[in-house]
Amino acid sequence: MPIDRDRERAKRRHLRRQAALQARAQRARRNQQVAGAVLAVLVVVGGVFWLGRALGGPSSSGTPAAASSPSPSTPATSSPTSSPTPTKSAKRYAKAPAKTLAQGRAWTATVKTNRGPLTLELFGDKAPQTVSSFLFLSRDKYYDGTPCHRITLSAPLQVLQCGDPTGSGNGGPGYSYGIENAPANGKYPAGTLAMARTQDPNSNGSQFFITYGDSTLPTQGGGYSVFGKVTKGLDVLQAIAKQGTADGSPDGAPKNPVTITSITVEPR
Repeated sequence: MPIDRDRERAKRRHLRRQAALQARAQRARRNQQVAGAVLAVLVVVGGVFWLGRALGGPSSSGTPAAASSPSPSTPATSSPTSSPTPTKSAKRYAKAPAKTLAQGRAWTATVKTNRGPLTLELFGDKAPQTVSSFLFLSRDKYYDGTPCHRITLSAPLQVLQCGDPTGSGNGGPGYSYGIENAPANGKYPAGTLAMARTQDPNSNGSQFFITYGDSTLPTQGGGYSVFGKVTKGLDVLQAIAKQGTADGSPDGAPKNPVTITSITVEPR
């Protein structure tokens, strides 16, 4: 009968509409799942990038800051405003000096910069290999005329990173060594002097960082070698930090260049 046919047609139309609605709902769910997966990947990539900066933050090969910064080191970028122009090639040495050079004692280092002097106490008893290397390089004038190529401006990483003659964040003395005297809690109070490195725990070289504010760094991989502290001149570092970076970012070359003119080290 016509009514039955009309009912059948209406039923088929209803089923087609239901199928179309279900298909649209399934497509929407798939799109949401894809968007969620993409977002998760971006979060992971962003986290890895941040961690690399923090560890290489100071890092020596590109941190934390030799580094890190602290990644104490991050690769230099091509922008002339975000990283300093390389100043000179880094002198290379065949091997690290013997750790006995530090004599297991405390030392006083006077670091003269174009922004003001710093006085450091070096822990030759707690970090003999690191202090021996710093003594050796300072006496050989390795650091003279070299830039502090990186400053980080936001907690938990507040450091000035120095020690690369090339100013690129990738330079080093040709030798490397392992971690000493790293804090188990990852805390680096203002005025801490520590080595920057890559994610390789045996990549300490010449790059170092000084915290101008309380900082926290990851403990995974062994942390960063603390080999001294600032006894005078913390205000110099804080004044440098207040001026910001060359490109306005929270991590980059200091806005006004910072150059180490000389380092002298004497027994305490």
